[in-house]
Amino acid sequence: MGTAVEQKPASVYIPYAFLVTALLSVYIVTFNKVDLRPGEVEYPAEAFLAPQFELPTLYGGKVKLSDYRGKVLFINFWATWCATCKVEMPSMEKLYQRFREYDFEMLTISVDKDQSLIDPFVKQYNLTFPVLLDPDSEVARKAYKTTGVPETFVIDKNGIIVYKAIGPRDWATDDLMESFAQLIQRS
Repeated sequence: MGTAVEQKPASVYIPYAFLVTALLSVYIVTFNKVDLRPGEVEYPAEAFLAPQFELPTLYGGKVKLSDYRGKVLFINFWATWCATCKVEMPSMEKLYQRFREYDFEMLTISVDKDQSLIDPFVKQYNLTFPVLLDPDSEVARKAYKTTGVPETFVIDKNGIIVYKAIGPRDWATDDLMESFAQLIQRS
């Protein structure tokens, strides 16, 4: 004869169901940037137009985001004191070298208040991509609503954010290189 399996009443699982529902709700609102206020967008998010800006460059001159319409843009917010920024910089340089001759531009935006630290940092890591200056985090915090550094936004040729990364990445992987190649080839 088979052994009987004791069945627990369904009411035992109700607290777990509430817990799972609460955790799922927190995840959706926090990580997917769902805004519970209708009509307002709290964060620049994927599928939205990238916020416009104009910033000075490290070596003089100014850059406007609108100057790059028609190119895929890689916008990275960083700082010299950020350990994880240092980790991802070599892979960013590889990505830049791979696609700089195509419809692609990398705009890195330093939020360092002490701008005298930036040039030695760029030279130490042999970085050749453009560096913009946002010492008061006007663009980082107000326009792009960054929560820290590094944060990266990938923008398509029409000015639409197609990817947002919080934290460091290895931008030189074969998969990411292929993704950028496909994005650049799109008209």
